[in-house]
Amino acid sequence: MIVSEKLKGSYEALKGTFGYTNKMAAPKITKVLVSVGTGKRARFDKSVHDLVADRLGRITGQKSSPRSAKKSIAGFKIRQGDQVGQVVTLRGKKMEEFLEKLIHISLPRTKDFRGLNRTAVDSMGNLTIGIREHSIFPECAEEELKDVFGLAINVVTTAKTRDEAMAFFDYLGVPFKKEAK
Repeated sequence: MIVSEKLKGSYEALKGTFGYTNKMAAPKITKVLVSVGTGKRARFDKSVHDLVADRLGRITGQKSSPRSAKKSIAGFKIRQGDQVGQVVTLRGKKMEEFLEKLIHISLPRTKDFRGLNRTAVDSMGNLTIGIREHSIFPECAEEELKDVFGLAINVVTTAKTRDEAMAFFDYLGVPFKKEAK
């Protein structure tokens, strides 16, 4: 587990750059959110929710929870309380295993992958990744590719600034695009 070892050693690696005096000051990953919106497909076929929940459970190793619409929106033909997606919140060992798989196996399998944009890290120190096809994960067998969906992955950290978060993600080995010089 490369990521879990690096998570434990982030204090030593970053204390010279940011002047940490305490291990608790170093950034940590608190949780990883994996979410899928079912959108228009679910209006016509109610089994889409079950399909997405099953595949999301296989990818993350944890059961997903349904999300419902907070407001009615007539233009999208959505009523308050309609199920509009699925979400999984990962913490601890499952989070570390998922990040390991994402960084070292799944992202490199993405078609024409040249790295993540550095703008994916926001000012709060969180990383947001959008994936167009769930099929990059090894748990999704090739014969099941009739219903491909995208997902969003949010990595939430305790970093206080964007620079601190960028140094932390670089240390972890997140594949960012090389900056043009």
